[in-house]
Amino acid sequence: MSTSLDVAIRGGTLVTADRQWRADIGIRDGVIVSLGDHVAPAARELDATGRHVLPGGVDAHTHIDQVSSTGLHTADDFTSASRSAAAGGTTTVLAHVAQHRGQSLRTVTAEYAARAARDVIIDYAFHLIVSDPTPTVLEEELPALIAQGHRSLKLFMTYEKIRLTDAQLLAVMDVARTHGALPIVHAEHHEAIQWLTQRLLADGRTSPRWHAAARPEPVEREAVHRACMLAELVGVPLMVFHVSGMQALDEIRRARARGVTVYAETCPQYLAFTAEDLAHDGFEIAKLMFSPAPRDASAQTALWSALADGTLDVFSSDHAPYRFADVAGKQAFGTDAPFHRIPNGVPGLAVRLPFLISEGVHGGRLTLERAVAVGCEAPARRYGLFPQKGTIALGSDADLAIWDLDREVVCTHALMHDRMDYTPYEGRVLRGWPSMTLSRGEVVYADGTPQGVPGRGRWLRR
Repeated sequence: MSTSLDVAIRGGTLVTADRQWRADIGIRDGVIVSLGDHVAPAARELDATGRHVLPGGVDAHTHIDQVSSTGLHTADDFTSASRSAAAGGTTTVLAHVAQHRGQSLRTVTAEYAARAARDVIIDYAFHLIVSDPTPTVLEEELPALIAQGHRSLKLFMTYEKIRLTDAQLLAVMDVARTHGALPIVHAEHHEAIQWLTQRLLADGRTSPRWHAAARPEPVEREAVHRACMLAELVGVPLMVFHVSGMQALDEIRRARARGVTVYAETCPQYLAFTAEDLAHDGFEIAKLMFSPAPRDASAQTALWSALADGTLDVFSSDHAPYRFADVAGKQAFGTDAPFHRIPNGVPGLAVRLPFLISEGVHGGRLTLERAVAVGCEAPARRYGLFPQKGTIALGSDADLAIWDLDREVVCTHALMHDRMDYTPYEGRVLRGWPSMTLSRGEVVYADGTPQGVPGRGRWLRR
């Protein structure tokens, strides 16, 4: 029998951000070319009977093959990170190009691009971390990089070696407005964190359990308010990363009520852990150190409600992989290091969408369509990738995941397929996991095994 398609997926229930329906999918040259009851024969036939077919996830907040401000390298390169992403139904990642002071942003971007092109298995784009907005960066490099298709700029309001002053934030936001890029903020009040940290250290409170005490909700709230105000002055949209609780949500809602265009994301760690999980002695707690810090159960309730009502429109992993038992990771400054010297961040690429399905959909907090919206479609829209990514439609890339929504999985590190030596979700039971993931019609994960050749992924011009 002659075939007119490369791949056909038959018998599944398709899910997008606005509906579910039963249809077959026909794929040619990596693109969805037919949707209907009986698509043409294909060279490869995939049976999705009894399963749900979701768009490939778009993880818009990852740190891959990145050097931190302290000189530490994240554990995952683009090969291991993209395998981990595919294992969790994600087919597009947005990673960070990290400029450090004294560096050319153009040169650093080219170096990251070369490593990604060599190693990556799924498609990708970059956020540009601007830590040294010199006149050359503002007037020459940023306009050129934005024109090339790098249309999101990450701005830190804390961390001494990469944070920007308010004047610098305004300058970069103005470039973003002029040239059509989206500023993104890590919003925490730097001086307040320093003041609290010094008080804790002086009182002998140095272990990882004090991390959350040094970064309480008000330091996030103030910075979110200030970032929104600065964006309002400039007249540019703003994205607030990793919102942790009610106080930051309040500021986002207040800014929107004034007419400011503010987008916001949260991450699974803020819904999985609370400050009480850090309230134990011992270095083991370093596995749960991330910033902003986890809050309490009421904050989690507020975050779920905000995901449902649209206050939060993106769900990302903030995958920041530092190995635990490694002198290049959490133990870089020793197991007796004070909390402010311990590398922040947790892994989460593979678990992001399964957690969202399990705790959000099966937990009765979100519809399946809303989970697709925040995990796939909205990040594609916010970062200039829709409808190429984030949906199931004619002409869209055939980035798809076939899900067994009722499969129960006990999380283990082996399930993550990354280069970490732990997962903070170890032992957690999740309901729902993809059985197969396709990137542009090519299987990159099937039956527990990542596939795909390093270098097959494509950079996405936005």
